[in-house]
Amino acid sequence: MRILLLGNTGQLGWELERTLAPIGEVTALDYPAINLLEPDSILPLIQRIQPQVIVNATAYTAVDRAESEADSARTINAAAPGLIAQEAFQIRASLIHFSTDYVFDGTKGSPYVESDTPLPLSVYGQSKLEGEQAVIQAGGAALVLRTSWVYSLRRDSFVTKVLAWARQQKKLQLVSDQISGPTWARVLAETTAQLLAKAGKDPYDWLAERRGLYHLAGSGYCSRLEWGEAILRLDTQRQEHIVEEILPAYTTDFPTPARRPLFSALDCTHFGEVFGLRLPDWEEALRLAMSDVMYASDKQ
Repeated sequence: MRILLLGNTGQLGWELERTLAPIGEVTALDYPAINLLEPDSILPLIQRIQPQVIVNATAYTAVDRAESEADSARTINAAAPGLIAQEAFQIRASLIHFSTDYVFDGTKGSPYVESDTPLPLSVYGQSKLEGEQAVIQAGGAALVLRTSWVYSLRRDSFVTKVLAWARQQKKLQLVSDQISGPTWARVLAETTAQLLAKAGKDPYDWLAERRGLYHLAGSGYCSRLEWGEAILRLDTQRQEHIVEEILPAYTTDFPTPARRPLFSALDCTHFGEVFGLRLPDWEEALRLAMSDVMYASDKQ
């Protein structure tokens, strides 16, 4: 299986390059080899490589900066995925594209299913929604996988920030009214690889039968406060902490340019029914991520 991985230096892409290697010949590219601000430039590359599967792990993820850089966010998150999907359809390549829980406004009060109407609160969320729509509308064997609160210990993330704060501050304030499902990049990448392994050596027809939108995130959900408490509890190097108190706060206590959904947990039942796969409970995945061996390898 010839696989083209776009965005191999990010949290998810770094893991994907390693989990996809056993199931195919992987060509992994990122900036400056590809420049999604000039999405037309990617098309000749796709034509030359002639992949059977394209996995797009690229994204403009600076949620707050997107409010002032809307054109860049929309080019990378919407225009580029649309063009990639069209080209994939033309050469009969399958496409896996990742999206976000930020396409929802967070007011439902229970986990979102794929048929719920999106209502983004931010430029970032809107650009990701437009990217989803462009990929689906292109036709072919395209999967859009919505995920949430992705983290890694080898790149800047909520987990690494909490670990750093615990070593720098005696008092932490973490928001208690933002709720979703933390998703370890490694298990998300492993499940994506397992999905492709199920598709076989010629995956197009198998994936075309299952094309569409799916939710795929860590099982269960929690607040950022509960997540932070778990991070500190599971830290194998707790002796380094100087933090003495963790206090609940509200989103309104920390004004940001972009609005965040308050409850954006994703119901992943549909993905499990179609593919027979699921991500582990968010706290169990965090435990694995924070274990001695995993912690060391993630920091390399």
